[in-house]
Amino acid sequence: MPVEKARPTRLSGRVSAGPSHLLRTEVLNPQFDAEVHNLLPHYVAIEKALVTEYVRMGILAEGSAREIDTLLDSVDRDSMTERSAASMSDMAFTLERQVEDGLSEPVPAWHVDRSRNDYQACAQLLFGRSRLLEAAATLLEFGRAAHRLAGCHTEHPMPGYTHLQAAQIISPGFYLAALSEQAQHASRRLLFTYDSIDACPLGAGAMSGQTLPWDRQRLARSLGFQRVQPLALTSVAYRGWTVEITGEFEILGVQLSRFVTDLMAWGSSAYGFLDLPDELSGISSAMPQKKNFPILERIRGRLAHLSSTHLDTVLGQRNTAFSNSVEVSKEAGTELPRAFDAFESALRLFTVVLDNARFDVDRMARACEKEFLGGFALANRLTLDEGVPWRLAQVIAGRYIVMAMDAGLEPAQADPGLLTTAAAESGRRLTDPNALLRGVFEVAGALGSMNSAGSTHPQAVGEVLADQERELERLAREWGRRKAQSQGGGNEVVQFGHEGE
Repeated sequence: MPVEKARPTRLSGRVSAGPSHLLRTEVLNPQFDAEVHNLLPHYVAIEKALVTEYVRMGILAEGSAREIDTLLDSVDRDSMTERSAASMSDMAFTLERQVEDGLSEPVPAWHVDRSRNDYQACAQLLFGRSRLLEAAATLLEFGRAAHRLAGCHTEHPMPGYTHLQAAQIISPGFYLAALSEQAQHASRRLLFTYDSIDACPLGAGAMSGQTLPWDRQRLARSLGFQRVQPLALTSVAYRGWTVEITGEFEILGVQLSRFVTDLMAWGSSAYGFLDLPDELSGISSAMPQKKNFPILERIRGRLAHLSSTHLDTVLGQRNTAFSNSVEVSKEAGTELPRAFDAFESALRLFTVVLDNARFDVDRMARACEKEFLGGFALANRLTLDEGVPWRLAQVIAGRYIVMAMDAGLEPAQADPGLLTTAAAESGRRLTDPNALLRGVFEVAGALGSMNSAGSTHPQAVGEVLADQERELERLAREWGRRKAQSQGGGNEVVQFGHEGE
């Protein structure tokens, strides 16, 4: 297919024709649209910081600098889009042309000693940092929602499952405390990630530095960075921060999908432990008896996007040279906005589920009463009170449960005779089978029977939740500091990695 020629451009002496229609349609225009939507404010902020540096170095007169600054304030999406065709559909060229077109007289030194490489790297990093702050706020709100719901259900027994089989009695509060902890764990990791990437790349030029004595520390402070990226090559070549962020999103997404899977099961008609209001529910078009919870399916589906966007980011950089390239700086970051959108959307949906979820405490208690969930406690008593070796105690307790089920007994209907028989089959004689069975299969006291720290005992769960509340407050303060620093002009330097795990 022949390549049609576009009208000449004066942006370079090396290439005499502008991009072809196909290149504009397939690559440049979509790229420009994405950048003008996501990066324009950051490009403008960078230009303003650089103008200030030009004045400091004596390259620009203050009058020219003020005029450029005023013209930068007038830049918007519409004006940029109008000029993009004449500037190779490139953000940097278009912004430069818009300002130059508005100058009262030419300013030859404006944009001297400049490269698009560190310029683009900085704008992209500013975008990533800004979106990460928003994502962290959404994550903290989600963690608070899990924490609030957990605090409401520390004393309500429900079956806990292992291998999809009823195993021991827990509480929704105990379970949701684990969800709250996952949110805090992810927040700590993202805080470390934020600190590790918060280094300004400006001053790197194309790859090896710049000729003029740019004050890189001053540029970093003006744009709200904690520090300067020390090596010029890393400044323009490294886009690993996109891999780090999407990787953290994927890690949390995997874990949250497991919690959603449990909620989906508990909300099913087979369990009936969980209900949502009609406003968060769906219907069947053919089966009027059904009340569906497609919001949970949406959450789990959106969490899957976090894995796909991470993989796209990884493969876009893999096997590329460690220098600036369009493949890495543009193509490999295509899915980053979608990763942020999917992450925040999934968390917002999950938060509204937690804020509106209702547990059927009576049904959960009845489910516990139907299962022999005290088998572990019975084995403990056989060992501690009767001196039965632990593994043999497991055999006797299991045998008693089988015999009780065969006899049609409910778990709370203790039968000392059956326990005596079960022990005798294993060659053991029990001194007090009544005491061994007393209350061991009763639901009411099950939560309080656990005495170790971190257990499902309501007091132990309460202690964990109290610690989590303090941690949520600390994380909120730390993220607040980062947000304030990111707004520019701050002098406080956060020590790298001190909050990480």
